[in-house]
Amino acid sequence: TVPTDPPQDTQAWTSFAALPRAHGGPAGRGRLRASCEDFAVDEDLGFAPDGEGEHQLLRVRKTDANTEWVARQIAAFAGLPQQAVSWAGLKDRRAVTTQWFCVHTGVHGGPDWAAMVSEGVEVLEAHHHRRKLRPGALAGNRFRIRVRGFDGDTATLVRRLDQVSRHGVPNYFGEQRFGRGEGNLHRASALFAGQMRKVPRHQRGLWLSAARSQLFNQVLAARVGRGDWDLPLPGDCLQLAGSRSFFPVGVVDESLRARTRAGDLHPSGPLWGRGTSSAAGDAAAVEAEALGGFKPWAQGLEAAGLDQERRALRLTVAEWAWGWIGVDALELSFRLPAGAYATAVLRELIDWEPAGGED
Repeated sequence: TVPTDPPQDTQAWTSFAALPRAHGGPAGRGRLRASCEDFAVDEDLGFAPDGEGEHQLLRVRKTDANTEWVARQIAAFAGLPQQAVSWAGLKDRRAVTTQWFCVHTGVHGGPDWAAMVSEGVEVLEAHHHRRKLRPGALAGNRFRIRVRGFDGDTATLVRRLDQVSRHGVPNYFGEQRFGRGEGNLHRASALFAGQMRKVPRHQRGLWLSAARSQLFNQVLAARVGRGDWDLPLPGDCLQLAGSRSFFPVGVVDESLRARTRAGDLHPSGPLWGRGTSSAAGDAAAVEAEALGGFKPWAQGLEAAGLDQERRALRLTVAEWAWGWIGVDALELSFRLPAGAYATAVLRELIDWEPAGGED
């Protein structure tokens, strides 16, 4: 039996719905994913297929299907084991998404992909490639999202759309990360408490990732509450925009503040693991206070062999556009970097009823 609360020596985590917003309360409510077509995602690898090699890159459109299920259909059609198919990123289930899959078919190629027939799956392109596609090997994703039945203050919504465009949003891990009913967090908590044995590697990885993501969200929530989630603190680790590279700062001068305001640099938070956090001073004190009640989780992530990393606290939104369809349907389009969540953007605008699952 999986416990429904954290162990006694772990404080309660802050759910995604309760995380503080940076720009004020929601401007209204609406229906998200009323149909799969209302949530469209287009994956951008950031590179072109090689055109030769023993792998094939398939660009696939999927509708109301999760990534792993599609990978199994591809493997079965090609007569290959499931591990012969890889992908760069998981995509939402309740959506229409295009993404790339990689199949190890050998230099002479695989089957006629145009002949693959599977409900909700369409192979759009197939190209040879030299290297296996690895998780995270993508530049980002483009989104087109329709919010139906908007009920709220339109003037407030327009102001909020402008704030998001100019200032970005807190780079929270989305609710999809934590599973239905935050089940991944409950199972991670039980795992750290020694209550889960002989867990399949894939499931264990999901739970560890969820716990690590929640610790990041706890730190980011503390910074949002303080009002300095997008400002450098003494001891902060500032991450270069568009890069995972960061550098620690001692004294924060006007030059660093200006670069941060311009979006060239972002404050970062911890992705917990082995080693010492790179944060110091005021930034380290905020992190320590936010994570003080999660020592069993921190120790569990370290024992699992994960290493300390950093993630930007701020998410900037590119290619931002919006408009109305009819009288109450809002359409948004934007581009996010790899690892960012559209729901982190949407929650700064509206509240919505949960609908559909995720991969």
